[in-house]
Amino acid sequence: MTDWLFPPAPTASLPIRGSTQRFPVRRILCVGQNYAAHAREMGHERAEPFFFSKPADALVVDGADPAYPTATANLHHEVELVCAIGEGGDIVGWAVGCDLTRRDLQAAAKEKGRPWDAAKGFDQSAPCGALTLGDLPDAAAPIALSLNGETRQSGRLDDMVWSPVEILAKARQLWDVRAGDLIFTGTPEGVGPLVAGDRVEATIEGLEPLTFTMGAK
Repeated sequence: MTDWLFPPAPTASLPIRGSTQRFPVRRILCVGQNYAAHAREMGHERAEPFFFSKPADALVVDGADPAYPTATANLHHEVELVCAIGEGGDIVGWAVGCDLTRRDLQAAAKEKGRPWDAAKGFDQSAPCGALTLGDLPDAAAPIALSLNGETRQSGRLDDMVWSPVEILAKARQLWDVRAGDLIFTGTPEGVGPLVAGDRVEATIEGLEPLTFTMGAK
């Protein structure tokens, strides 16, 4: 038995639709600007997929509400299809996620050529719905996010520049992708600010919806 200096943190995990089992999360990889319209609204054109990461404990699950983060005055929502990697390194399931972004910190990092960690990988920056195992219900399914009942983001999964399978192939060139990894696959256009008290509903047809209320600062 290992003699820990202090108790290790519990394993981050996702609930699984229709099951009492949970999916243990090892790490979170994210793809930037994978919808052409969103890339254009951020001032970029189609390019090779690039990645950034979030720690596994950035997940917000089981209907919990994320706290509004410190050190930002411009927090943005980004609805995303999430791929879950199983044994053998293949995609075994899918979920609806929301990549929360400190947009002002990201802009400052871009301007200075610095990493995005503080803008993307902060505490409670990855709300995620329950995992649906098996094949993606519809590769052209609608993806959307509403804020306080008003649609803000809307698109289709086949609007992606790089498909989930292509993204996984690119990720394998950079990492030893293993069971427990999650990949956030990018967001459609319409990203925008959140304030405390905002009610978010993120949906992808055929998957469990993700809903949360933005906590106080």
